Amino acid sequence: MADLHIDDFCRDAALILLHLYGAFPRRASVYVEDICGIDTPDDVGLHSDRHMACLGTMLWLAEEDYLRFEAMIYQDGIDQAVLTGKAFTLLCGLSQIRYQQPMPDLPASLMVERITVVEQIRAVLRSGESSKISAMMRYFFSSQPQQIILPTAPTASPCESE
Repeated sequence: MADLHIDDFCRDAALILLHLYGAFPRRASVYVEDICGIDTPDDVGLHSDRHMACLGTMLWLAEEDYLRFEAMIYQDGIDQAVLTGKAFTLLCGLSQIRYQQPMPDLPASLMVERITVVEQIRAVLRSGESSKISAMMRYFFSSQPQQIILPTAPTASPCESE
């Protein structure tokens, strides 16, 4: 049996993180309906399970130190949210999983940018394939922040300049 709720969680988490990455370092509001679509409350006015699961994803991301926020907007979203340093570093890191390969004729600086985690998350979301989205987000959540060192041009050693 497929764990569809995990697929939904991974997709929601990816969209939430990309939303905040696009606004970084500014704080932004994140609304559940912008992430998982229009909600149809029941006769009593309670939100659907899908809506509440998306809201739960936002809260989980905060509890696990991927984002911070000032307040909840009722059960409609979170206000004044921003990525944490941990999440920003992970998103900017080089991905070991590559769903989209950069074009070989790109300059080195753009090539490095195209293989970052955030670009790979964008690529899997564009594909719409749940298995790829889940795999990419599981990779993201299992990663540790690392220092990013960009390739540089070779420099002459002090001995060679004499």
